[in-house]
Amino acid sequence: MATQNEVGVYTDQLADYLHYVTVERGLSTNTRTSYRQDLVQFFHFLMHERNSMPLQDVDRFTILDFLKSLETSGKSRNSVIHMVSSLRKFFQYAYNNQWVTKNPMDQVDPPKKARHLPAVLSVAEVDALLAVPDTNTPLGLRNRTMLEVMYVTGLRVSELVNLKLDDLHLEIGLIQTIGKGDKERIIPIGDVAAHWLQRYLTEGRPFLGKQQTADVIFLNDHGRQLTRQGVWKLIKQMVQQAGITKDVSPHTLRHSFATHILENGADLRIVQELLGHADISTTQIYTHISDKRLTEVYDKSHPRA
Repeated sequence: MATQNEVGVYTDQLADYLHYVTVERGLSTNTRTSYRQDLVQFFHFLMHERNSMPLQDVDRFTILDFLKSLETSGKSRNSVIHMVSSLRKFFQYAYNNQWVTKNPMDQVDPPKKARHLPAVLSVAEVDALLAVPDTNTPLGLRNRTMLEVMYVTGLRVSELVNLKLDDLHLEIGLIQTIGKGDKERIIPIGDVAAHWLQRYLTEGRPFLGKQQTADVIFLNDHGRQLTRQGVWKLIKQMVQQAGITKDVSPHTLRHSFATHILENGADLRIVQELLGHADISTTQIYTHISDKRLTEVYDKSHPRA
């Protein structure tokens, strides 16, 4: 909850809006946190650059000045785009609740999104990464299983750490997960990943901590739920041990999953479903990655390239 010192006269509006997106819209904790961070930043601007201007007085030019200040401070274009989205949703709520008589966002267009092609591992690099964990230890078995599941399903790291034992249906080769917007999806899981899950659940997980979080699949060495930050640190360490020099994050395995199955003939709509993308335009970035890699292969392979 925001404090008076944090957002000044806007404390009640922020609290009311966050309650709305949590209770009535059912948004995830991560999404709510993202909205909150954007709005706190905006309210700070109003407090310090506009002498705590009332929301009713905020107009198009106030918004544009704020967005310009973000660009000047070095924020990326995608961060500014995200801010515009957050402000658009907030001011629509403010207008609906008669906090403002005009919505200043009606005349604000978001900047065009910069196309950013995420890092993707080659199949050889994935193999090198998978070979790093020592599967003779409970932690190594957990790490190998975690990598296998992420690569074969394309799960987001938040989805991975929240997987429960009841989400596994290995006898029919499926797992289920709750993604963004609390949308459930069913994902096939291959024999290899299923094998490692079975091994981890019998030879690894029972030996991680004395008092375990009962239903969570991936545990830390104290028996508690592995966190997103914990997965990030583990993957960074294993990437370094594998000798991979690319900037790799947990999301890189998701990108690699999507790219590799597209390169092997999967339909874009199927990939959209597997990834849990609401809009296929989000999935289409992987076709650009595939085109880029195709060009690289051509340039290296063709004698007249």
